[in-house]
This record gives sequence, structure tokens and C-alpha cells, in this order.
Amino acid sequence: MSTPDFSQGAAFVRGQYLPISQASIPITDWGFLRSDATYDVVTVWDGAFFRIDVHLERFRRSCQRWRLDTGLSDEQIAEVLAQCVRLSGLRSSYVEMICTRGQPPWGSRDPRRAVNQFYAFAVPFVWIANEQQREQGMHVMISDVQRIPAASVDPSAKNYHWNDLTMGLLGALDAGADTVLLVDSHDNVVEGPGFNVFCISQGALVTPDQGMLEGVSRRTVIEIAQSLGLEVQMRALPAQELRRAEEVLLSTSGGGVLPVSRVDQQVIGDGKAGPITRQLVQTYWDWHADPNYSRPINYSL
Repeated sequence: MSTPDFSQGAAFVRGQYLPISQASIPITDWGFLRSDATYDVVTVWDGAFFRIDVHLERFRRSCQRWRLDTGLSDEQIAEVLAQCVRLSGLRSSYVEMICTRGQPPWGSRDPRRAVNQFYAFAVPFVWIANEQQREQGMHVMISDVQRIPAASVDPSAKNYHWNDLTMGLLGALDAGADTVLLVDSHDNVVEGPGFNVFCISQGALVTPDQGMLEGVSRRTVIEIAQSLGLEVQMRALPAQELRRAEEVLLSTSGGGVLPVSRVDQQVIGDGKAGPITRQLVQTYWDWHADPNYSRPINYSL
């Protein structure tokens, strides 16, 4: 038998480790059929997980919110993730943990009878912005597509209910923007596909306080800002205030802190990353080397 090729990534599927190209879930799993699942993404940078404890904590909360059970402890999950990275040999990696509803007995529509399933995978690090966008700033469009109301789908628990985000993104890309931000019913900006938003408004760092996922990168930016002595305001962020902001930035596991140079047709500041954004970017990556936030992976096991 040939040796499995994990060089492009490794996955954990129903108790087995497989090359990422062979990973799949049954077509009858409600995670696929109904988007009935939750997940979390932790990154590996220079051979170490970044803030894995916070990601595991949020994953556990999301599972509890959707009444899902992985059947594993946090440390067992962490070891599965580490093994996926170890097998792939990746030093910089995008690592995802997933819990799906599974499938109840055939013919039953009772989700309580389903056997929940746990999956995981590690692939090369994923950037949501290319090098030019990270350096010069991104063009973001505010969509007229509204985010699903929190009363319908709780955005604080990670989920795959992304059709609103996808439709908004398609509209933004068609119009020539790099990505999109959605608003709530009061025209307050909430979030984009896979990222949170901040702005510098009258010298304070402002970020939405409801209607969005409370990202780990968002939490990190808030903690960095507080450590630097910046005023942080978590509140409603009207779309018009964002367009007039001194600086605008995004936070995401897929790239950290990303500058925004234009919102709709409005140039932000002088059209490139502002001084506070640059300071947040530098500190964000500095924290990756801090043992308080990183957990090295032993690749020799």
C-alpha cells in the first residue's frame, strides 16, 4: 500500500485521518442537507496554535447553543487538531473543527435522534486578502442585503447560514469591490463574510456590539487596543459613520488585522492604512510569538 499524501492537508473523518482530498461527509448528514452544524477555525503560525483555548471555548459554547455534542473533551479535540497539522507538516495552517447534526434514523425528522458527528481538518493558511490588499487596503462595499436577524439565527454561535453574506458578497464583487459588509434593519453595519469591522471615529476604536459573531480576532484587537491605551467603544455603528471614519479595519483569523482604504465610493483617510491600524497590525502579529497566546505543536510525535 502507498503512503498517504498529507502534504496538501489532513482531515479527521469518523475516527480516521485522511488526506484532505479524500475527506467527505455523507450526503444525508443534516450538516449538509440543512446547514445544521457548527464550527470554529484556529490558525497555526510558525508551528504554534494562536489562542486555541479561546477557540475551543467558543466552539463548546456554539455546540451547546445548537444542542450538539462532539463526544470529546477540549483536550481531545486539541489533540485531533494537532495531529491533523502534524501529519500535514504545515507550519502555517488554517485548522477547522466541525460538529454536524448527523442523521436521525431514516424517515425520522426528530433532531434529538441524530448521532452528532465530529470532523476536523488542517490545510495551508488561508488569507482572505491578497498581499496588495493587505498593504494598500481593501475596497469594501456596504450591501443593501440585511444580515439574518439575531432573533432568527443567533450570530454569536458559529453557523453555516451564509446565504445573506454570499448574496451580498456577489453584489459587491460584481460592482468591483473586494468584499462586503452587511447591515441590520436599522442600517447599522454588523459584519462581513468571515470578518468583523472596526473604525476610528473621533479618536476612539468603534466596533458593533450586536448582530454579529464575536470573533476571536475581534477580541484580540479589542484587547490590543486596551493595552495600548486606546478608547474602545462597543456599540451600534451606523453605515454613514463608517463611511466618514478616520480609519477602517477588519479582523479575521484569515489574515488578522486588515486595512480598508475605501468604503463604497468614499476614500478613507488618505487612502491607505492609518497609523492606528498599522500599530494594531504590528501588535497582532507580535502577539503570535507571545507564549501567553500560543501553543507550540510537537511535530516529532
